[in-house]
Amino acid sequence: MKTLPKERHYETLSYLPPLTDAQITKQVQYILDKGYIPAVEFSETSDPAQHFWTLWKLPLFSARTPQEVLNEVQECRSEYRNCFIRIVAFDNVKQCQVLSFIVHKPAGVR
Repeated sequence: MKTLPKERHYETLSYLPPLTDAQITKQVQYILDKGYIPAVEFSETSDPAQHFWTLWKLPLFSARTPQEVLNEVQECRSEYRNCFIRIVAFDNVKQCQVLSFIVHKPAGVR
């Protein structure tokens, strides 16, 4: 039996290798299929004690395709390359965030 090396884990899906664009697209499609409202957030740090990230623009209320969401991720990534970027999903019935996962980490961060 071997102990795994200590590694920082961030959000949902953080125990997996970084998601490919195709895998991110599938996750966004799941968000849209469930009727959740996607949004893009960013932060300079991923400290677990920090619960509030900065919202990139407004939530994507009218998004109908994963590409619309991924376009916003790409815009955010180009402007805030040194930040963590995540996609979150809001449930407008439960009035809460139901899902979030990191789609970009700054260079040199594992």
